[in-house]
Amino acid sequence: MMRPEWLRWMYRGRRPNRLARLMNRSGALLARTGMNRMRTLEVRHARTGRPLTLPVVPVPMDGTTYLVSMLGERANWVRHVRAADGRAVLHGRGRHDVVLLEVPPDLRPPVLRRYLDLAPGARPHIPVRRGDPLEMFERVKGDFPVFEVRVPRRPTGA
Repeated sequence: MMRPEWLRWMYRGRRPNRLARLMNRSGALLARTGMNRMRTLEVRHARTGRPLTLPVVPVPMDGTTYLVSMLGERANWVRHVRAADGRAVLHGRGRHDVVLLEVPPDLRPPVLRRYLDLAPGARPHIPVRRGDPLEMFERVKGDFPVFEVRVPRRPTGA
């Protein structure tokens, strides 16, 4: 098993290095099968319009699904989702057009705690432990964006 120092090294400066990008591509391919907990998020690059894809671990809670940025505010996908007004695509067992709505910081702690339970690769990046009380997650709630996943209603045919 990889030690947390190695995982942090792969994302020095909160940016993936070559090895992390290769692993993310491999993870994204696996996520597209829908056979594990991961999914692939696709969002349009704000400047080029090209699709940016990366593996994500959705957090289901109380009938709602969330996505968390394990690298915090400076993660590329966060900027691109904001620039795209939340429009994105989730791939898993199929392709799902979604809208990602940013969750206010005060509502993030329970989602962050659940995320650490589901995403072992995120644990070295978020400076709290998965068993910590919610008060510990209050300290970092503003540093890690959380988005609610919504599936837009399709217009009914006439």
